[in-house]
Amino acid sequence: MNATPSPISSPEWQVRKDLAACYRLCALKQWDDLIYTHISASVPGEPGHFLLNPFGYRFDEVCASNLVKIDARGNIVGDSPYQVNVSGFAIHGAVHAARADAMCVMHLHNTHAVAIGIQADGLLPLSQHALRFYEQIAYHDYEGLALTPTEQHRMIERLGQLPAMLLRNHGSLVCGRTIAEAYVLMDTLDKACEIQLKMNSGRGRLTMPSQEICRKTRDQLLGDGSPEGLLEWPALLRKLNAIDPSYQH
Repeated sequence: MNATPSPISSPEWQVRKDLAACYRLCALKQWDDLIYTHISASVPGEPGHFLLNPFGYRFDEVCASNLVKIDARGNIVGDSPYQVNVSGFAIHGAVHAARADAMCVMHLHNTHAVAIGIQADGLLPLSQHALRFYEQIAYHDYEGLALTPTEQHRMIERLGQLPAMLLRNHGSLVCGRTIAEAYVLMDTLDKACEIQLKMNSGRGRLTMPSQEICRKTRDQLLGDGSPEGLLEWPALLRKLNAIDPSYQH
């Protein structure tokens, strides 16, 4: 589990640690789906190379050294005792190819997001968490398990330059300029979906902000446009280190 590929640059090792931390944090949130779904990250200084979890391992087993380096087609780069889910990387590979800004692509089957993606109206602007994604989330209709090249094209076209997507009847997807940003975006999206689901169980009248307020709040949350997660990530790492720092190995 701790066989370290060689050579590994210092920037790559830092990305490996951050990506492994992201997997572990997702496991703590119970966003993992046994051994399925993935979080990928670009390798610094190596265009067209990415890091992915070893197929068959749980999210809580991922560590910096067992992440697998692959190319855009899912082929393993260098020597590795691990395998990858090439089919599972299809979504990630398509997004990475289309979005130079997407350093980290996270695709999950988190329950709250799946449930909201099933609803025809999708994510509604009912909470401050949801307003982060006001006019900033895409939708892709379910077409089955296999992601064909033609479906990849449709998915990428719908995603455009947006940071998030709900894949209907399937799961969620976020693009981050950093691993920290991807995690924080997914956390915000998951909470927004959970709040809406809890709202659905009630019977009272709903209050929804006006379009003007929705746009104003979204812009306030976006701030100066810098990558999100800068302050949150060190706090999340401190939490993870207190629980289990083995992700760093």
